[in-house]
Amino acid sequence: MILTLTPNPSLDRTVSLPGPLQRGAVQRLTGVVMEPGGKGVNVARVLSNAGRAATAVLPAAEHDPILVALGALELPGLTVRSVPVAGPARINTAVTEPDGTTTKLNELGAGLSEEEIDAVEHALLETLTLTGASSGTSPHHWAVLSGSLPPGAPARWYARLVGLLREVAPGLRIAVDTSDEPLAALATELPGSAPDLIKPNGEELGQLAGLPAERAMALEEGAVQGDYGPVVDAARLLVGLGIGAVMVTLGPAGAVLVTADGAWHATAPEVPVVSTVGAGDSSVAGYILADVNGGDEAERLRTAMAYGSAAASLPGTTLPTPADLPEQSAVVTRLA
Repeated sequence: MILTLTPNPSLDRTVSLPGPLQRGAVQRLTGVVMEPGGKGVNVARVLSNAGRAATAVLPAAEHDPILVALGALELPGLTVRSVPVAGPARINTAVTEPDGTTTKLNELGAGLSEEEIDAVEHALLETLTLTGASSGTSPHHWAVLSGSLPPGAPARWYARLVGLLREVAPGLRIAVDTSDEPLAALATELPGSAPDLIKPNGEELGQLAGLPAERAMALEEGAVQGDYGPVVDAARLLVGLGIGAVMVTLGPAGAVLVTADGAWHATAPEVPVVSTVGAGDSSVAGYILADVNGGDEAERLRTAMAYGSAAASLPGTTLPTPADLPEQSAVVTRLA
């Protein structure tokens, strides 16, 4: 069973422009799409598209439009466990240009009270128990904690949740996909907060590894030039602190995966980039799909790149199905 938590869900509104975005000008749109989202919701949707059962846990007011939109998807493998809260789901807007450039305008989201935070935790752990993922009988149960945290939630909430999940289900595999303060807080509590998978970009990796700002920002630039050594070294520091796998996204340089067993690099399949909304979430789903299917590290990285590239080739907030995967597979090379 695969469980996702989206603490700060959203209705994702994608608007398409006929040309480059012009600040201060009036521009007419060529398309508008609204879909239920938030990073964990997106992961659950991609998994369901691929035929894997997934349960999405999220806070949402009764009759909130995001719940209506999720129900309208009618995905047979998707179960939604909503936790009643007072505030409405936020609306995030993505502005896409014909060359694939995407500008994201994200609301902060409705704040959660302490009582609502407790209710979300209870629902997550209860769902884990009800789905049988807490039994520890399967090595391929996953919990995905994903996205930003809403106002009111402590920055260390993900670190706390990792600990709670470990207590209830010691054999559970946990992915955390977040950024900024929640990611930094997770790092400060390693190894106790160590998940089985994180997906930082080059700059975030450098920050987590304690590199000076200029060296952190240079990791992706070096990878573009073919120098993956500093990326591997930084990721190994995190693996040494207990994180199972560090999958580093490097823009045009592809991605690097580092585990205790080695390091691998993958090039991105060549696809026309239409919108990058949901690409990172799709890559996380691809990694997990390969893992539950018994794939090794190279296959997990290859599948992650396939799903991320497929999402980037689709308009708006459209999330990929297996039929959307690029014909050309990512080239995976072992680095160490």
